[in-house]
Amino acid sequence: MSDLKRTPLRDFHAARGGRLVDFAGWEMPVQYRSILEEHKAVRRSAGLFDVSHMGEVDVKGPQALDFLERLVTNEVARLHPGKVLYTPMCAEDGGTLDDLLVYLRAPGDYLLCINAGNIAADLAWMTRQAEGFDVTVTDRSADHALLAIQGPASAAIVQSLTGSKLGLLTNYTFCEGTVAGVHCLISRTGYTGEDGFELYHAPADAVALAEALLAAGAPHGLELAGLGARDSLRLEAGFPLHGHELSPSISPLSAGLGWTVKLAKSRPCLAHAALAREKTEGSARRVVFFRTGDRRIVRADTPVRGADGATVGRVLSGTLSPLLNEAIGSALIDASAVDGGLRVDIRGTDIGLRTVRPPFVPLRRG
Repeated sequence: MSDLKRTPLRDFHAARGGRLVDFAGWEMPVQYRSILEEHKAVRRSAGLFDVSHMGEVDVKGPQALDFLERLVTNEVARLHPGKVLYTPMCAEDGGTLDDLLVYLRAPGDYLLCINAGNIAADLAWMTRQAEGFDVTVTDRSADHALLAIQGPASAAIVQSLTGSKLGLLTNYTFCEGTVAGVHCLISRTGYTGEDGFELYHAPADAVALAEALLAAGAPHGLELAGLGARDSLRLEAGFPLHGHELSPSISPLSAGLGWTVKLAKSRPCLAHAALAREKTEGSARRVVFFRTGDRRIVRADTPVRGADGATVGRVLSGTLSPLLNEAIGSALIDASAVDGGLRVDIRGTDIGLRTVRPPFVPLRRG
């Protein structure tokens, strides 16, 4: 894996038994002791994730707001300094190029957090769309490392290391401060459905910050967690992963994210016409979430059959829910077949899919 990119914590992971794999071109830990135990630790107490592979982009200038409103589907104008916005970014045909977080630091000064596998494509797209706007788009990915601490004990752990008043931070807000002496952008966001924080900081400080968090978290049961638990946690919470529940062929409306599509905002996005048409006519396909009552995992791309046995869709994501002790997942289904009974074949066994509205388990935040 010598050709893979590495985060500043790569050797830190290896020294602690992390099993390193290729994820979106990055050498990342999929697990340490056990995906099951790491998942349960986050739900029970707290888990620490390295997400430094994510991309960061500065968007600055007098027309930064106008540019971002054109770029994304959610309403950026609703932000005020210290707030964070989740939003898809769509092409003109309504397909989702990425889903991202928008941070407003000050008027005309935004930080975007984008998915690791989309950094180059996103930057190229943003740069093209910025033509004609008085705005600068700057890749800042190499200037940031990012740790996420998630779980019910996360606030107590981080608070023990900072003078910032975390109780004043509500969900999807942020502040700047020091954590264990490291300057951080402290964001009360996450990808697990639990309370938690994402800490943006300089790459040179990543190891010291991770070690300080682990030491402070030890009495609380904090555990290192890898990509495996991150995926099972986000799926249990019903959160999309770009390339699965969202993609250039899946719009936010098809994905059930209509709340992120603000068609009435004063500055329409690039995809306004396509999304308005889809909302009026209805989506031809819909993303649904399911549980099976069986422990056998339903893998991505497994065909899904309707009541008459015909193929009506495919599985997008699948995992074993450690809390439910059964397989859960998502699928892209012909809209006409969603309510007709869905089935899959798992190594010769016919299994029914019971569609559910996520989250699959009660969550503290999400």
